[in-house]
This record gives sequence, C-alpha cells and structure tokens, in this order.
Amino acid sequence: MRPAARQRLGFYPLPISEAKRIHRFLNFPDSPCSILDPCIGEGVALAEITRGAAALRYGIELDAQRAVLARSAADEVIHGSCFDVQCPVESFSLIYLNPPYDFEIAEERSQRMEKVFLEHVYRWLKRAGILVMIIPYPYVRDCSQHLAFQFRDVQIFRLSDPESIKYKQVVIFGVRLTRPERDRLQDSDIRRARLWYESLATTPERISPLPEMPEHQYRVPHGAPVRMVYKGLPLDQLEDLLPSSSAYRQASAVLFAPPSDVHGRPLTPLHGGHVGLLCTAGLLNGIFGEGESRHIAHWQSIKLVDTSEEEEEDGTTVIREKERFSNELTLVFSTGQVVSLK
Repeated sequence: MRPAARQRLGFYPLPISEAKRIHRFLNFPDSPCSILDPCIGEGVALAEITRGAAALRYGIELDAQRAVLARSAADEVIHGSCFDVQCPVESFSLIYLNPPYDFEIAEERSQRMEKVFLEHVYRWLKRAGILVMIIPYPYVRDCSQHLAFQFRDVQIFRLSDPESIKYKQVVIFGVRLTRPERDRLQDSDIRRARLWYESLATTPERISPLPEMPEHQYRVPHGAPVRMVYKGLPLDQLEDLLPSSSAYRQASAVLFAPPSDVHGRPLTPLHGGHVGLLCTAGLLNGIFGEGESRHIAHWQSIKLVDTSEEEEEDGTTVIREKERFSNELTLVFSTGQVVSLK
C-alpha cells in the first residue's frame, strides 16, 4: 500500500450508489437484528445498507475522528482495533466487512488483511447469518478457504462505480453454514469451490457486474443485542496524554522539523535523472512565474499499471499486469486553471 493509503489506515469507503444496490439484496426481518461493521469508517455505508431495518448497529473503527462520526450512524461504536475486541461467537445476524486492502506486515512475508479480518470475524456471525464483504477481486483467492468451508449460496459481483473500478472492488454475499450443513460438506465440494474462487481472481471478466435489482434476496435472521468488550489500549486517553509526555517533546523536534529551504543554482547543468530526483523529493515544489503565468507547482510519484493479454496454447487468455512508477506534475495557475502533467 502507498504511504498516503497507510496514513488513512487503508480506508476505502464504499460509494453510496453501490451501497444502495447492495441494500436491495438483503431482506431484513420485522423483528430486531444485530449487524456489525468491524471497519465502520464514518458509518455512511452501513447506514445505507441497513436503511429502514429494525437493526441494532455495531461498529469498530481504529481512527478516532471517523469513530466519532460513525456514532451518529450506529448504536455502539468501539474506537480501537478489531483484533482487540471480544464478543460471543455466533452473535450477529449480518456482518458487513470492508477491510483494509493491505498486507499484514510486508508483501514478502505476510498474509493479506482481507483474509486476516475474515478469519477473525466470521465466528461472530450466526449460523445462517449473512456476510457482505467488499474486497479487490485479486484477493478473492486469499479468502477462498474460509468462503468454501464456512459459507453457502455465495455470489460475487463486480462493482461499477468509478471509485470501485479504481480499486478493483467486488462484493461477496454468503450465508454461513449451519453445523449439519458443514458436516455434510465433502472435500470435493470444498476443492471445487476454491478452484472457482481462484479462477475469478485471475479472470475478472467472468465476474458479472452488480445488478440494479437482484434475482433473489438474502434473508437476514433475527438477532438479540450483543455485548462487545474492548481489551486493547485506551487510544483516546493515550492521544490526550501524548503531547504532554517528555518523549513526545523530544521527538517533536525531529517529527515536526521545519521544511528545508534550498536556494541557488547548481554548479553544473543537471541531467534528466538529477531533475527527476529533485522533483520526487519535493525540492522543485513552490510558487513560480509572474502575472497570469504565476502558478503553484507540485510533484509526486504515481504508480501505473500496464495490462497485457496473452493467449495460451489451450485457448485460455492470461491477463498480466506490470507495475511501474512515473512522475506527475500538478500546476495551479493564478487564473484558477489546473493542469496535470504525467
């Protein structure tokens, strides 16, 4: 994940247009039901997905500001890590899961967070409860074991909002197996399901877009209130005490050092590589020009993905993606004109 994405803790909110379509796939009971969003963000998506339902809404959010906003959309929100929360197993009628799109530690030696979150929270879902999960389609493969072994009636759809296309999002619907259903499950059934999930991860063109109206709805079971207990560190209290700590005062000189100001001309002409390094380091950002040509320049590194298709001897098409980095220059002129150059 890019540093900018890590700063927002991997928060990729679901577009409202997609939340409205997902809502149509769910049939809520007239009696109360319990619903959990373990990465609730600001609570906007959960509110739309459960709109009109007689639901008890619960959320967990790591970011303090988003947790405050989410409390207006949920009955109870815990500010902290989902992995520091305890609650009884098989408690929630529905779990809406849109986890961080990242590796647990590093790409070379870690699991995907989509899998880690699913593995942690699926036990909290009631038997015959409903899972609604939003993840990028390449990582359906990582979740295939739990989806194949714990869920039935699984459907996967591509999301078509521009923001969803950007992050390759799909929605997964599933019903958690009852104990008798899981006992009757054969190894061949699990293997067949896993192969299907893995094939969708590599051939996304086989995934149908999420329709405006579903062919059938998922029935959400009744659910009683759930008691969640947070066992982690008191993040709100720590944030309040942090500025007054001696360690913070000593580190602030480094963490919040004033930006360096570079002046003068180089002794020798710069090569293209030198200019590129200066640009990506932010040393060529600033205000330039006069009159209508006066503008603000800002450089940044961006990741681009080149996609190519190759046809195998058996007729199958293999889609290959190659990542590369480039520079992007954004110019904001005094006239209000904004230009982006790549």
